[in-house]
Amino acid sequence: MAIKYQFNKTSLNDLNKQLKVRKNALPTLKNKESALRLEVKRAKTKSEDLLTQLDASIKSYEYLAALWNEFESSLISVRDVVLVTEKVAGVKTPGLKEVIYDVRPFDLFRKPLWYTSGVQILQNLAQLGIESEIYKEKMRLLDFSRKKTTQKVNLYEKVQIPGYEEAIRKIKRYMEDEENLSKASSKIVKTRHAQEEEEEAQNND
Repeated sequence: MAIKYQFNKTSLNDLNKQLKVRKNALPTLKNKESALRLEVKRAKTKSEDLLTQLDASIKSYEYLAALWNEFESSLISVRDVVLVTEKVAGVKTPGLKEVIYDVRPFDLFRKPLWYTSGVQILQNLAQLGIESEIYKEKMRLLDFSRKKTTQKVNLYEKVQIPGYEEAIRKIKRYMEDEENLSKASSKIVKTRHAQEEEEEAQNND
């Protein structure tokens, strides 16, 4: 990134302000990056744990495999998934509030006794799968924010802060050189003026 500046005091003051802003912001950005990294890991672990629970639950019902062939899967469906917004490390992420199911009425006297349990089992399995997907989305949003924060940290740390420091050094060096040159010029003028006065005094004598 090319930093625009001029070789004067106004530009020097402006660059010092910009440098101070970035140096003050850097620790906060680094803390945010660490917090986001941790939350990404948590969301990933939670999503994987829920999938593990889902697989374990499905396996635990394998002994009912023969009965499931009799079950009408159209009896239950997901009507809606109610989400809430949860702020995690300053990032808006989805959280599960409720899963609303549509359960078609069925005749308890004509259907097997385990049908009610079957509906409950499918609700529990759906809940685990939906919650896992929500944590996966939470992880994606947090990781996106973490990457943006990492980019900003790198931009400040590796590009902008060294760039501003270099520009400030150049301006200071230029101003010092200009001041030294001015002093030297002033000394030459004074010396020459003194010589001229001396010569004039000698001529008058």
